[in-house]
Amino acid sequence: MSDLPESEILLRGRVVTPTDVLEDGLLVTRGATIAWIGPADEAPAPWNERLPETSDDTVLPGLVDLHCHGGGGASFPDATTAQEVRRAADEHLRHGTTSLVASLVTAPADALLTRTALLAESAQEGVLAGIHLEGPFLSHARCGAQNPDDMLAGDPGLVARIAEAARGHLVTMTIAPEVAGVTAAETTADADDDAADVLAALVRAGALPSIGHTDASAEEVEAAVDRSFDLLAASPHARGPRPTATHLFNGMRPVHHRDPGPVMACLAAASRGELVVELVADGTHLAPATVASVFDLVGADGIALVTDAMSAAGMADGDYQLGPMAVRVADGVARIVGPDGQSGAIAGGVAHLLDVVRSTAAAGVPLVDAVRAASTTPATVLGLADRGALVAGLRADVVVVDEELRARRVLRAGVPVV
Repeated sequence: MSDLPESEILLRGRVVTPTDVLEDGLLVTRGATIAWIGPADEAPAPWNERLPETSDDTVLPGLVDLHCHGGGGASFPDATTAQEVRRAADEHLRHGTTSLVASLVTAPADALLTRTALLAESAQEGVLAGIHLEGPFLSHARCGAQNPDDMLAGDPGLVARIAEAARGHLVTMTIAPEVAGVTAAETTADADDDAADVLAALVRAGALPSIGHTDASAEEVEAAVDRSFDLLAASPHARGPRPTATHLFNGMRPVHHRDPGPVMACLAAASRGELVVELVADGTHLAPATVASVFDLVGADGIALVTDAMSAAGMADGDYQLGPMAVRVADGVARIVGPDGQSGAIAGGVAHLLDVVRSTAAAGVPLVDAVRAASTTPATVLGLADRGALVAGLRADVVVVDEELRARRVLRAGVPVV
């Protein structure tokens, strides 16, 4: 593997742009940048003189995962060395995820600070695109694979300490709006006051609030989304204008026609362009029809496909760890192991993001939309304007896949990694 990008690479095949598929397209990278993209028969000199042979391959932008706990046998919440962090990130990189946010789970405050500091080192080196904390200000009633014993009331001071340990790399935190201290009782609370609530502390730190693991009413979620959206609009530190929803449907009160709960509130906000919803569209967390319906309702610009992957991604069935929780993977599904040894709630995913794109397309979502939700939209959430699409001038993050959407070649900033 070269440490430096090759001077120029020509890739020919079906090329997925942000809005279309070029059936016989050409992508040219020069150094770390996309130099040209278009129909192969329109390639200018000198590239038209050395076109590659036509191919059945498909060329995609590098994928961007906002929510990942590990892979390749390594777990971000349990890592104690930079080598473990890189091992997990590399597992996903080899399968087309060129920008990865490392996710922690609910844990004691000291453990969160220690793990955040470790992940910040890898983010400084470019191994990670940022850090996400799934907790600790979550609902006991919707804890899922999170340890309820470590869940806390909202603490803006702890947010500030975590942000300091993250050294500018804290990009998002999952919060439950109904937990005391998460959102101010009065929506007019001063956005510049770190002590106002957790939402204000997150926005001040340059992080996005993410609604999740919540038993809140629709009204409570609406108020939290409105406050988060307004805080982000007023903040010079915001990486993007929209908060997010952590794995929509999962870890949330289900929809009822007389109690719409958080799901309907999040969908409504996303349809207005005020929220981005995560979907773990891996064939396990959500039914295919659910995935297709959300795309119809919200559109790819309001959806970030994520893996929620844990250390078992890319590994065989067996026993694993996710923070303090024991996990057993059987038939490709990860579940918490209870005190009685029986499997319980789903405990994250075992897929790569390219697998999620494949499942989404199989659900009937157009490939352009599935790819956009796994690249352009999450890059926009992170404020990474230099990547996330196959557009001339952007960073040369590229995935070449076969007819079954399996990675054949991966470039990250023009450097071949597979």
